[in-house]
Amino acid sequence: MRTLDFTPLYRATVGYDQIADLMDRVLTNDVSQSSYPPYNIEKTADDSYRISIAVAGFSAGELGVEVREHNLIVSGSKSADEANDRNFLHRGIATRAFERKFQLAEHVRVEAASHEDGMLHIDLRREIPEALKPRKIEIASSHSNGKAIEGSVS
Repeated sequence: MRTLDFTPLYRATVGYDQIADLMDRVLTNDVSQSSYPPYNIEKTADDSYRISIAVAGFSAGELGVEVREHNLIVSGSKSADEANDRNFLHRGIATRAFERKFQLAEHVRVEAASHEDGMLHIDLRREIPEALKPRKIEIASSHSNGKAIEGSVS
């Protein structure tokens, strides 16, 4: 696979390193990320999202949800004693330990997590700070004496 060198981007820009890191992660073929457990990501409103992960066989106490450095980390582990107590003739339900990571964009925070009917639902919301929201600046008009009225920011 062809790799891209983002070094010139780092030398010529300030503050775009997250974009370069994201592109680097997308372009690298990470085969270590398994498809277990399956999940859905849905947009529930303009600034709201939900990640639903199929965690059949796991109780809420065996699951962990953590946010660390713009990463949402979901993990699950079963106790070894429970598996040893049973004698399976066929084992088709995977209850192996897992860790799934999701990269969160800036200003996205986890609102809540719930576990019901074998599904773990994690609700996310994007909250843009007031300083980054668009604002209208009024244009000052001049009077006959040549002085300008100060513009107000709303």
